[in-house]
Amino acid sequence: MTQPDLLTSAQLAQSLQLLRQQSPLVHCMTNDVVQTFTANVLLALQASPAMVIDAEEAAQFVSFADALLINVGTLTRDRRDAMLAAVQSASKVGTPWTLDPVAVGALSLRTEFCQQLLSLHPAAIRGNASEILALANQAAGGRGVDSVHQADAALSAAQQLAQDYHTLVAVTGEVDYVTDGKRTLAIPGGSPLMTRVVGTGCALSAVVAAFSSLPGDRLQHVAAACRVMSLAGEQAARTVEGPGSFVAAFLDKLWTLEVAA
Repeated sequence: MTQPDLLTSAQLAQSLQLLRQQSPLVHCMTNDVVQTFTANVLLALQASPAMVIDAEEAAQFVSFADALLINVGTLTRDRRDAMLAAVQSASKVGTPWTLDPVAVGALSLRTEFCQQLLSLHPAAIRGNASEILALANQAAGGRGVDSVHQADAALSAAQQLAQDYHTLVAVTGEVDYVTDGKRTLAIPGGSPLMTRVVGTGCALSAVVAAFSSLPGDRLQHVAAACRVMSLAGEQAARTVEGPGSFVAAFLDKLWTLEVAA
């Protein structure tokens, strides 16, 4: 397996500029806890969020969207069926979709569903180390949405998943890794405050979906999605006293973020 390279400032600047130019429409089938925050993160990056959950409507809407996010955080059987309909529609029309396997490994419904979805060719998978290890059948999973593993412990599993399913895998933690199984990019940075606010990881998956829709090097774009979020988190944390003010500052930093090429 390859060792990671670092995402360059020039690559980050290129991907961020392209995202703002394209303003992709992201169909977010995500969990109930994070919908508003996820939508605000996408809007702050000049992307467009949509939340369509009915099975019939979701399957129809995918053809209008530039990207689809499947986040199983508050999965129900009805929502599973709607998500499957949307993914199947996305596969037919060529809409890239991203899987966020929230808390996979500990609970059977979501674990079986995410394993089923792997065969439908996600453009990207974004999860913490425990989720990626569980998805690769190498560990039992984390403590709910919290990882009990460091990101580098899941790097080999991420690379294998990427190769087996011809996808990109982003495993996130204190250092994020994005791999296609052959190339791997490392993205350091962020702030501990990002783990004290509900939804930063789920919102990152929506941002990954948005960046996955861009033309060009998808590995670079997904790595840029991770760095955009961690960089905004770093900058916001310097100016706030705690989680409450961090949310507002974080959105502002996403809106004003500038990267020198």
